[in-house]
Amino acid sequence: MSSLPQCPECSSEYTYEDGSMYVCPECAHEWSKEAAPDTADARVVRDAVGNVLQDGDSVTVIKDLKVKGSSSVVKVGTKVKSIRLVDGDHDIDCKIDGVGAMSLKSEFVKKA
Repeated sequence: MSSLPQCPECSSEYTYEDGSMYVCPECAHEWSKEAAPDTADARVVRDAVGNVLQDGDSVTVIKDLKVKGSSSVVKVGTKVKSIRLVDGDHDIDCKIDGVGAMSLKSEFVKKA
């Protein structure tokens, strides 16, 4: 098996060496061999369509989500501002107008 690192942008396993650089054939991302160990430690959170999410981003809910312990629902198209990425099953902490503080899964949002 290959000992080459996965792409830090798209997590592709099909990277290859080109001189002193690694190259991803799927997203065309290039990075130096010296930078490869540092990027392996970083946790990458992606939305439903594959965009990389960061703290402070705005996202849109893509599916009606029931609020546990309540009869309310977060509707499709609800815009959420200033998200915070956290570790765990629900990887986004945020405040939604009319609902309050919530934790969301990144697979149910897309970057706005």
